[in-house]
Amino acid sequence: MIFAREVSDPLTSLVKKLDEAVVNNKSCRMGSFVVFCTDDEGLKDKLKSLAEKEQLKKVILTIDNPAGPTSYKVAKDADITVVLYDQREVKANYTFKKGELKDKDIEKIVKDLSKILPEKKKASE
Repeated sequence: MIFAREVSDPLTSLVKKLDEAVVNNKSCRMGSFVVFCTDDEGLKDKLKSLAEKEQLKKVILTIDNPAGPTSYKVAKDADITVVLYDQREVKANYTFKKGELKDKDIEKIVKDLSKILPEKKKASE
């Protein structure tokens, strides 16, 4: 689950990698979605174009108010918040201010998907 304030190249890169992970882990019932916390009226069309351009297959793109869903208490100063969870239990949580999300962070997030995915069975099993 990602909360974001706006579309950016690093966010797009992360979303593409998560979309690929969801496709590759279909048997685990993995899902992913992005909640854009904004009142940008043109965002709906931007997201539609983004999904088509990047050929997103499984990641869901949604829009909420600038504060985000109340019960999630999204940090006001965070541009991007990433939460990896399984069975309603948070396994990893990342927040990035505007311009902070870098390739190394994206790699760490993707690597940490192992925290929410079941371990792969050994080939001999």
